[in-house]
Amino acid sequence: MTLPHPKIRIRNLHKSFGAKTVLDGISLDVAQGTSFVIIGGSGSGKSVLLRCMLGLMAPDSGTIEIDGEDILTTSARRREELCGSIGMLFQNGALFDSLPVWENVTFGLLARKLVSRRDARVQAGSILAQVGLDPSVGELYPAELSGGMQKRVGLARAIAAQPDILFFDEPTTGLDPIMGAVIDGLIVDCVKKLGSTAIAITHDMASAQRIGDEAAMLYKGQLVWQGPAASLMDSGNAYVDQFTHGRREGPITMELRR
Repeated sequence: MTLPHPKIRIRNLHKSFGAKTVLDGISLDVAQGTSFVIIGGSGSGKSVLLRCMLGLMAPDSGTIEIDGEDILTTSARRREELCGSIGMLFQNGALFDSLPVWENVTFGLLARKLVSRRDARVQAGSILAQVGLDPSVGELYPAELSGGMQKRVGLARAIAAQPDILFFDEPTTGLDPIMGAVIDGLIVDCVKKLGSTAIAITHDMASAQRIGDEAAMLYKGQLVWQGPAASLMDSGNAYVDQFTHGRREGPITMELRR
């Protein structure tokens, strides 16, 4: 019996900037419907890996497959179609200040002409309700929202097109612990409702365990551990244990930046 392709398959991914190697042979499988969390310190390669998976940055070598199709070698049109099935929650919301909330939420739908402006305004209210916001919030502008509300609007935009894949970049950054837990709960609910495959990068260990099924740690551009997200605090791996418990002593060393 032929086994199904993982939703996302990465093989031997490399990326360097000059003499600095950022991704050093990353190989990773993410199964359909899985919430996968990637942890690691600053400069470990998490953001570069995310940009490569989103098609925003080209790796030097390796493959990135979605449903068995390499997005790096397919045609530009097909790559655009594949990336159209991806929703993204950016670290700082990345909302358009000059647009009302309803237009931020439906921006991708409008840009791809999947909905009229009239229908988009109505649809935005329904999507906002899914993340716990009253439809009337759609008439406000981002500057009128709290940080937690901006995160919810960002999540609403990410799920607006009912994507197959969702990416989350530090979803709880800048939020207090209670609001962080609220956002994590909304993420879990939305992912389950859509049946999406989710990948998140985060420094927040509580968040990682709340939203993740599986987890992996990057260190100096390499995967040093992979396992259940529930095992992050007692993984038995020296790198993961030092990172998750915030210990000064261990195999992870701070490098001088130039």
